[in-house]
Amino acid sequence: MELEYILDIIQEACQISWSYILDSETRIYFLYLFSSCLLAFYVFRRSSVKTNFLKYVFNKRIWASRSAMMDYMLFLFNNIIKVALIGPYLIVGLYIAFYINEYLLQLFGIPSRTLTMTQTVIFYTISLSLINDFLSFVVHYLMHRIPFLWEFHKIHHSATSLNPMTQYRIHPLELVINNVRSIITFGFVTGIFDYLSNHTLDKILFIGVNIFSFLFLFFGANLRHSHVKLTYPSFLEKLLISPYQHQIHHSQKESHFDKNLGSKLAIWDWLFGTLILSKSAKRISFGIGKESKNYHSFWNVLFMPLKNLFSLKKKDV
Repeated sequence: MELEYILDIIQEACQISWSYILDSETRIYFLYLFSSCLLAFYVFRRSSVKTNFLKYVFNKRIWASRSAMMDYMLFLFNNIIKVALIGPYLIVGLYIAFYINEYLLQLFGIPSRTLTMTQTVIFYTISLSLINDFLSFVVHYLMHRIPFLWEFHKIHHSATSLNPMTQYRIHPLELVINNVRSIITFGFVTGIFDYLSNHTLDKILFIGVNIFSFLFLFFGANLRHSHVKLTYPSFLEKLLISPYQHQIHHSQKESHFDKNLGSKLAIWDWLFGTLILSKSAKRISFGIGKESKNYHSFWNVLFMPLKNLFSLKKKDV
């Protein structure tokens, strides 16, 4: 691999990293950060914190902690992985959609009745959102339950303080797994609706999905990884995961392990018995106990999972 090619990848990754603040499809888009600050102000006014709002939100002990520094480093490093390994394969989702459509045409022929554009937008939005959210829950559940996957997902949970960038604190292998899941889901659902609508899906179809994502991101998604305890009424937390419910998911208290695994919807946790409401946890601390200190080093973050897996294999032998 030529040095020039490597430098081009790094340069493109840096450009992508800086562009997140202006990209409405990313969680740290400036509008979502602004709306999160407004919600944080609402929480601040209702709390008994004895400091000013800016110090409450931009607490130096959180944003400049060793844990936060690792978040920033992994954010940059994983963008290099996206450019080098994942970006070129995003088109696979379109290929999957094409072949699913072709397979259905061969199997059932051209449908006698097709969905209108309006019907397609509505049902495509609901289907893609629900299926993607459910499969996200399943993969997350497996990350916690399967020792091999947990060793890599543990990187995310090793954060001892949370900030919006902790969202990107994941091992590159988990990044690949999440993107593969997303690409396959998109391909299958799009292919099916391409067949049912009997025409190539227009960009307008993605408006519904984007609105759903916009609402999720606008109403405090960034506070999920933060110290701001934004809760929902209990009846709503049985349907949607509140920011504080996700913070409970990061708790190092044993009774909170493997709980609130949902991405957006809480119904999967309710069905699988992994749901905890905010009112059940008054105080929490983040991390994986004493083991968190093993992940202060960038090289440990990348290679500790492999070292741990090798140790586990030796014990089994």
